[in-house]
Amino acid sequence: MFALPMVEQKEEQLIFRALGVFMRFGIKSVTMDDMAKKLGVSKKTLYLYVRDKDELVRKCLQLRCDMECQHIDVITERDLNAIDEMFEISQFISSMLRELHPSIHYDLEKYHSESFSQVMEQHMKHVYRVMSSNLKKGMEEGLYRDDLNVDVITKIYIRKVDVVFDAEVFPPEEISFEEVYKIMFRYHILGVASHKGIAYFDQQYDQHKQLAL
Repeated sequence: MFALPMVEQKEEQLIFRALGVFMRFGIKSVTMDDMAKKLGVSKKTLYLYVRDKDELVRKCLQLRCDMECQHIDVITERDLNAIDEMFEISQFISSMLRELHPSIHYDLEKYHSESFSQVMEQHMKHVYRVMSSNLKKGMEEGLYRDDLNVDVITKIYIRKVDVVFDAEVFPPEEISFEEVYKIMFRYHILGVASHKGIAYFDQQYDQHKQLAL
């Protein structure tokens, strides 16, 4: 693998650090002045890599989505059965959600909707591929029911993930994104699993619940 040119390395490092700032403090509340101070760089340096805050947000969102997709692809390449694969994905997503500032999803939709839509359209294609593949695998293994409509269930799953981040439906001060996701994950598996799959899921539940459920 070829190393990134030095300029690209510096930009990626800066975007990664900026992502951490947004994750911790939210998006709307962080100005470009704030960001420069928290990164320990001048605003002039910051503007070498982005035109404005919206572009910085877009690049941060793209980086996070790319990192998430890469990590999930590593999981799917491990040749786990469908339910274990979903446990591993759930554990990873839960760990990501713990780092998420409660206002981020709202801020993205309200103040950076175009950038949010562009990146999420690409991201959801990856989610669709992973989830539909998992459903097909589970059906072949007999862990999921054999009468599932893969396309419909995958699209329903994607829409349910959207609701996880809806602060009007699930106010963050009442329940965390992570807890809502854990409930949604269990609901999904029990909704598609066969009798064999449910028995296996119950067997694995105690082992995973501290991490994934």
